[in-house]
Amino acid sequence: MPVSPPAPPYGAAPVPPPPPRRSRVRLLTVLAAVLVIALAAVGLVVVRPGPLAGWLGGEAGAPRASAQPPEPDPPAVLAGLDANAPQPTPDGVRAALEPLVGAAALGDRVNLSVADVTTGQQLYGRGQDTPTVPASVTKLATAVAVLVARGPAYRIPTRAVAGAAPGEVVLVGGGDPTLAVDKNGFYPNAARLDDLAAQVRKALGGTAPTKVTVDSSLFSGPVYEPGWDDDIPTGGFGAAISALTTDAARKDPEEARKNFDDSHGAAERVPQPDLTAGRQFAKLLGLSGAAAEVKRGSAPGASAGAAPAPGAELGKVESLPLVRLVDIMISDSDNVIAEYLARQVALAKGQPASFVGGAAATDQVIGELGLPADEISLADGSGLSRTNRISPSLLTDLITLAGNGSHPELAAIFGGLPVGAWSGTLGDRYQASVTKAGAGVVRAKTGTLTGVNAIAGLVTTADNRLLTFAVLTDRTTGSLDETREALDRISSALARCGCR
Repeated sequence: MPVSPPAPPYGAAPVPPPPPRRSRVRLLTVLAAVLVIALAAVGLVVVRPGPLAGWLGGEAGAPRASAQPPEPDPPAVLAGLDANAPQPTPDGVRAALEPLVGAAALGDRVNLSVADVTTGQQLYGRGQDTPTVPASVTKLATAVAVLVARGPAYRIPTRAVAGAAPGEVVLVGGGDPTLAVDKNGFYPNAARLDDLAAQVRKALGGTAPTKVTVDSSLFSGPVYEPGWDDDIPTGGFGAAISALTTDAARKDPEEARKNFDDSHGAAERVPQPDLTAGRQFAKLLGLSGAAAEVKRGSAPGASAGAAPAPGAELGKVESLPLVRLVDIMISDSDNVIAEYLARQVALAKGQPASFVGGAAATDQVIGELGLPADEISLADGSGLSRTNRISPSLLTDLITLAGNGSHPELAAIFGGLPVGAWSGTLGDRYQASVTKAGAGVVRAKTGTLTGVNAIAGLVTTADNRLLTFAVLTDRTTGSLDETREALDRISSALARCGCR
């Protein structure tokens, strides 16, 4: 997570109360088992996430890279829920959580919401409708928005078309953040430029490539969000957001993959990802010297004439389906993928593919789902901006909506949720004696900026009842470890009790 300067003091300019809000929709009452069915419907399997584990896999029947026997499938974290499990009571939840929410490590503003996934009933709230800085928990809203706007099976294309001059190839970015140069890319089984180059050579026939032009015009606006802390562009957790990039702008994807655990995902990024990708593509086409220099331009419109006529498509590769990109974004808290997915929401909703357009489109999708769009105000899709605001109750509403079966496509957000004491950003949490009750039964997205700590997800109670929770704090001053443990004690208390 980025290390950034402390947030400005709140005392002089308190956050104003939210405007009058629309009535929160009454979420459908369904069996908790529907969640498991919905997960199966979109083909999700609970596996150890993360690029180093190669969890993305290949197409059906693809050979394994290693001769070692596969790791046994873990038990399904959300399976086997009892449809008749007793529901916690508001009084029971309050008794379990009240002693914990005042912990000094959480700071002087702790806003949280706890709800039952089956019924949608809110069981506990404290500042639950107050928009709060969410940090990376923002990615849950981005995930829901892109799954609604594009669908889990959508794939992002990268195309090559014939340029105006003979032998000119225009590389057209479609916004695939995981596009790789070759088999050594950062993201397993991503679309590859060497495959695209092979298609281009075949399409050109006897015409030799002469130059490469890059068209990254699909995205507009600044490449860095103005509200990001100064260390984000250079700290390795963010990158310049361009419609054409390779390996999410990582300068050395192989090195980044090797050091992923030690660096917590940070990696040096190139400042102009589109031109870097263009030079890599030119090299794959056999160009060198002056011919390998690339410039930005626009792909010509398709025209009639002898093949390959200007604008004619010479090749196309496509990203992994969005369900996989959402998994990566959530499990590894991949900020760059989040920004690219927000732009896919913008494109689907007719908005400019920019930070502003992505935020507006996400807000639009939230409203279309019948949820209170006045409880969310975004500047980006990743949560790196301190100007983002989301209420805890909106987060629990989103999770409930994804889990109650009314929108099966949204169940895809659960596949990448880190599991307490096991995977992703929760892999080294829920291990202390006071939090171990949450190990294996808490699935949640975390968020961290200096002074901001958040967590939102799912927990199964001792009576096997599925709850959703969100805890957002944006005025913490203590150590990160102490704050995380204080957060984890809240969800662990829900896991440990029947709360009746």
